[in-house]
Amino acid sequence: MKLQHFHISEFDSPDEPGSGAGMSRKFLKMLDEARELAGVPFKINSGFRTPAHNRAVKGSERSSHMIGCACDISCHTSAKRYRILASLIAVGFTRVGIHDSFIHVDNDATKTPGVAWTYAAKNR
Repeated sequence: MKLQHFHISEFDSPDEPGSGAGMSRKFLKMLDEARELAGVPFKINSGFRTPAHNRAVKGSERSSHMIGCACDISCHTSAKRYRILASLIAVGFTRVGIHDSFIHVDNDATKTPGVAWTYAAKNR
């Protein structure tokens, strides 16, 4: 699969080179469209996760990252956060989580659509 704005290795689990190939094609196509629409770079903090890496980062037992239909996009300013969120919604993503330093997005068909959540800040 050829992506305009990403290399598949950006989605690799840190403990398994090449694991980004486990990402959903539909997810990647939607994300590539969102990146084009946003007009700002998307730095991927976390894409595909092996079960071991998911445990190491204390991810959900049913993490969408482990089935290749989620990623976390680095984001540190309000203006960029808005552009990224608007583009994700415009291309059809219906599940987003907002943290002060990243945006989680997934299209996991096994989970409730039409939801947005925030992550509680730690150590504040």
